[in-house]
Amino acid sequence: MALISRNDLSSLLPRAGAEEIQQVYLFFGERYLCKESADQLQNVLCQEGKGTVHTIDGETEDPGQTLARLMSFSLLPGRQILRVNDSRLFLSTNVSSSLWDKALISFQSDKKTQALRHLRTLTDMVSLEVEQGDRLSEISKERWKELFGFERPAGDLSWADELLIQAGPKKTRTSQGDIGEKYISSLEQPPPKTNILVLCTEHVDKRRKLFLYIKKNGVVVDCSVAAGSTAKARKEQQAVLRELVKNSLEGLGKTIETPALELLFERVGFHPVAAVMESEKLALSVGNKKRISLNDVERMVSRSREDALFELTDAFGKRDKGKTLVILGRLLDNGIHSLAIIATMRNYLKKLLVIRSLQHMANPAYHRGISAGQFQKQYLPALRKSCSQPELLSGHPYALYMNFSKAAELSCTLLKMWLTLLLGAEFRLKGSPLDHKLVLEELFIDMFKHWMPKDQY
Repeated sequence: MALISRNDLSSLLPRAGAEEIQQVYLFFGERYLCKESADQLQNVLCQEGKGTVHTIDGETEDPGQTLARLMSFSLLPGRQILRVNDSRLFLSTNVSSSLWDKALISFQSDKKTQALRHLRTLTDMVSLEVEQGDRLSEISKERWKELFGFERPAGDLSWADELLIQAGPKKTRTSQGDIGEKYISSLEQPPPKTNILVLCTEHVDKRRKLFLYIKKNGVVVDCSVAAGSTAKARKEQQAVLRELVKNSLEGLGKTIETPALELLFERVGFHPVAAVMESEKLALSVGNKKRISLNDVERMVSRSREDALFELTDAFGKRDKGKTLVILGRLLDNGIHSLAIIATMRNYLKKLLVIRSLQHMANPAYHRGISAGQFQKQYLPALRKSCSQPELLSGHPYALYMNFSKAAELSCTLLKMWLTLLLGAEFRLKGSPLDHKLVLEELFIDMFKHWMPKDQY
């Protein structure tokens, strides 16, 4: 077999009782899409009562015990499907930076359960026991880089320790040595024909021997979706959400108007679980109506996008004055405090100012228009060696590349002027009776006025 996309799964699903059924399936990528695709496979394997599913939580799983069950004959009739959700078999320090970023974003969005899941995955990779005294906040920069493979994040990391400690101790796992090699050796024997292993995970290291083995001898389903806010990524994300919403509504005998669908995407963001739940809520709320309208979405779906503040800076960075003011109004309508908006813009501009200052260094020299590859392989390593504060350059290399590209379009003078305008707006918000929305709108209009040519303004 080979690696296939989630969209190709339907045409390749085996028929119950057919010879082409594999004994191991791996689903990786976006968590909800992995679940949905694995459910699809599971329904085929278990149709007509021909199978029993044994669900295993990868967070507390003993992989050795799962392997022993896979290799053992069962007293139960029919297929025995061992389904491991959030499997840890394919992790490596290659994905540790991504895990940390996801944990931080989840924590800042008050999604502590998700943040904890990512943190535990991170600490499991390096056998770090925070509950037994190994505090993330106390790890030195050198040991952090050695353990996780990326620079230690700046700032206070005690929030991560508190989450891990409050969650309590993890289930003790049996030491299995190189468990990947053991899985390969066992699968080659092979297991009893009635036993089938289904693995679901968000992150994989595609260089792992076990991944390559399953790709060659089993079925690997790619459920990943492009991340970020580029036009290409947004197009892919919306295609996934459109499919999920359509399927959810069709199951309940409903359709949705195009403007209503666009508003739903805007308010939910790329959160597949939320998109499905909100779709079901809408379908139930309209009663006997067959078509969901724009007013229905306005009434029932709240603005739940945690990254809305980041969208504000994104729209501003793209010089989209209209979108910036629209997002600003929605933020204020949604209860975001005006000073939080000021703080977000201040952090954004300070970061750009620091980057712009680094670009003025003679060695290493920054060249506008540098490619992402040159930036990551040549410029960034040299800059990290010469920079007195390397924590300023932590994070994903491509994200840094995009920030450097944006900063190169601006001057230090303009950035300082914007910070001065921000300070003036903050004083007015704190010390005058003026309407906060009016103050912020005036601020952004002023900032655009100093930036955009008169013929574009």
